[in-house]
Amino acid sequence: MNTPLHDITVVEFAAIGPAPFVGMMLAGMGARVIRVERPRPSALEQMVPREYDIPARDRELVTLDLKSPEGVEEALGLVAEADILLEGLRPGVMERLGLGPEACHARNPALVYGRVTGWGQEGPLARTSGHDINYLSLTGALDAIGVAGGPPTIPLNLVADYGGGGMLLAFGVVSALHQARSTGRGSVVDAAMIDGVAQLMAGIQGMKQAGLWPEPRGQNLLDGGAPFYCVYEASCGGYVAVGAIEPQFYAVMLDILDLDPADLPHQLDQSRWPELRARLAERFKSQPRDHWADRFFGTEACVTPVLRVDEVERHPHHVARGTYETIGAVIRPVRAPRISEAG
Repeated sequence: MNTPLHDITVVEFAAIGPAPFVGMMLAGMGARVIRVERPRPSALEQMVPREYDIPARDRELVTLDLKSPEGVEEALGLVAEADILLEGLRPGVMERLGLGPEACHARNPALVYGRVTGWGQEGPLARTSGHDINYLSLTGALDAIGVAGGPPTIPLNLVADYGGGGMLLAFGVVSALHQARSTGRGSVVDAAMIDGVAQLMAGIQGMKQAGLWPEPRGQNLLDGGAPFYCVYEASCGGYVAVGAIEPQFYAVMLDILDLDPADLPHQLDQSRWPELRARLAERFKSQPRDHWADRFFGTEACVTPVLRVDEVERHPHHVARGTYETIGAVIRPVRAPRISEAG
C-alpha cells in the first residue's frame, strides 16, 4: 500500500527538540522531508554525531545561509512547492529572516505553517528561554513526579519536548493539512510545549479536583505511592516494574510471588500500604531481576523487568514485533504507528 503521506512534501528548518521529532514522524508516514540546515550549526545541534541523530533520519538535506537574501529566496522556493513547513525557533526569528507565515503564505497560500516553541507565540514568557524542565514546572507535572519525601524527579525530556511539543505539533499539522486539502487555504499551527504538557496533565488535574489524588507526590495511585504500582529492587540490583492495579491482575501477581493474600493487608487499605510494600519488596529482593522476568513473562500480572536502554532491542516482544532495526552500527526504533489497509 502507499504510505499515508506519500504525496506530501515537508520543509523543516533545522532546530533541536520537537520539530525534528515531528519531521521524523512525518517521514515515517512517507512524507518527503527536506531539512534546511545552517552553514554553522549550533553547539547543541553538533552534540550528537549525525549517524546517531535518530530523530533527524530520512531527510533530504539542504544547506542555506538564511542571513543572506539568496539563501532566503532559495528557502522560499522550497516553501512554494511544500505542503507543510516545520520550524522550532524562538518567536519572531522566522519573521526577521523573511520566512514568517505572511511571507510564506504569499508564495504558497495552501501551506500549513507549523511552529513549535516552549512558551507559545505570545504571553509574558514568550520571548524568554526555557527547556523541558521549565514547562513541566509551570504545569504541575514536575511537582507530581517523584518519590515521597523527595524532590521532583526529572522524566528526561520526554514529556514537554516530545509528548507535549512534538506530538501536539504533529497532530496539529496533520489536522491543518486535512483542512487545507478541503479549502485550498493554509493556516498557522502554533504548538507550545507548555500547552501540550497542560493537555497531558488533564487527567491528573481532574483527579486532583475530584479528591482522587489527595496526597503529595509519591503517595497516590499512579505516582509510585501504591505498592501495587511502583518499582521494586531485585537481588541483582536490577529492578522490576509492577502495575497490578486491577484486583484480578493483583491476584495473579501474588500467586506467582507465592504470597497468600490472607496474610497481607488488603490491597486498597491505604493506611497499611507501607506494610504491604515492605512484604512485596522483601519477596522481589529474594531473586534476581531476570528470574522475575521469566516467571511473569506472558502472564496477566502486569509485572515486567526494568530494562536498560542498551538492552531493549533484545527483549523477545521487541524482537517478535521488529520494534528496533539496526542500520550500520546504529540501533533505532522502526517507524510508528503501523498502518495497514482494511480487509
